[in-house]
Amino acid sequence: MSLRVLFVDDEQMVLDGLRRMLRSRRREWEMHFACGPEQALKLLDEHEFDVVVADMRMPGMDGAELLTRVRTLQPRAVRIILSGHADVDLILRSVGASHQYLTKPCDADLLQRTIARASALKELLDNDSLRETMGRLEAIPSVPELFQELVGRLESPDASMKEIGRLISRDTGMTAQLLRIVNSSYFGVCRQISDPERAAVFLGLSTLSSLVLGTKLFEQIDPEIVERSGLAPLWPHSVAVACGARRIVETRSAGTKMAEDAFAAGMVHDAGILVLARNMPDEYARVVARARAEDRPLHELEREMLGVDHQAVGAYVMNLWGLPSPVVEAVAFHHAPGASGDTVFSALTAVHVADALDIGEGPRAEQLPPAPLDEEYLTAIGLQDELATIRSMIEKACPELAGAR
Repeated sequence: MSLRVLFVDDEQMVLDGLRRMLRSRRREWEMHFACGPEQALKLLDEHEFDVVVADMRMPGMDGAELLTRVRTLQPRAVRIILSGHADVDLILRSVGASHQYLTKPCDADLLQRTIARASALKELLDNDSLRETMGRLEAIPSVPELFQELVGRLESPDASMKEIGRLISRDTGMTAQLLRIVNSSYFGVCRQISDPERAAVFLGLSTLSSLVLGTKLFEQIDPEIVERSGLAPLWPHSVAVACGARRIVETRSAGTKMAEDAFAAGMVHDAGILVLARNMPDEYARVVARARAEDRPLHELEREMLGVDHQAVGAYVMNLWGLPSPVVEAVAFHHAPGASGDTVFSALTAVHVADALDIGEGPRAEQLPPAPLDEEYLTAIGLQDELATIRSMIEKACPELAGAR
């Protein structure tokens, strides 16, 4: 079945240009072009779309407002903003409404890769076996309230980082995690930060939101289940992967947005483990025990014993929560990045490498068996020869996190 894509712009010339640019995909994609939001809404009533790509600035209804409607009308569709305006306020307005923000001029390769990756992710998440498994689970984690509040403040024109810091300070557990992370050598602060308001300003809202997301996700699972399943190393490992993935992106000067996506994905890349352990604690404890006994990666034993793996389960939940596509993609393919359909460096690449490099120094019995690197994928990306340097860089950048796995 071909991918159905809707492009929306208020300028017919732009739509004609997109049509010409993507002509080579016409046999793989069923493309529709709407000149303005009204025509787009009409097409959305008539067809179900896999991907909706909209311009940001349009008269009457801007792209963020349109994609907010799309989120309600067709929640499964991947939503992408394609805009010639890199204005920070416009980008902030698109948070929540869109999964991804691309700026014009956007070359054909980047646009096609973005849509192709969305297709691969959709194929994974629309899998009947996965949907059946998720339908049987009784306790799917809810979006953390504090995270929702932060995103709500982000969308408010009156938001201030000091106000957000005060919001965080009301949660003592969250405050402790925030101060631990911000004072780690990874962030390189000159003086110890003890005030959550200052820490929030220092980290910025995107990193802060990701930290809240990860912390609150882990709080939703019973500590007794964590103990029984032997998952205590999972939280420090997630923090280490988040920091390591972000540092990998930064060293390649790949942009702030990718670094933020890598950090967010690192924090939640093993969310599926928590979901499975919470819903089937006895079965999952056996999965973990066998993985340790046989020194095999968890995702292999999960598929063998449960029929699904934590990558797909975690991505399913993160997609339900409305996280950006690059984050969901990194969660979905962090053990098998070659299956994502992409061949360029991305947040997924960084999370895969940070996760697979066994940087832990704790007792082997306490560690979760690491998954191998996808060497064919890394060779195609051009990263294979840099792994030793990356390992050293991570260990020097955040030694107290590197030994946490």
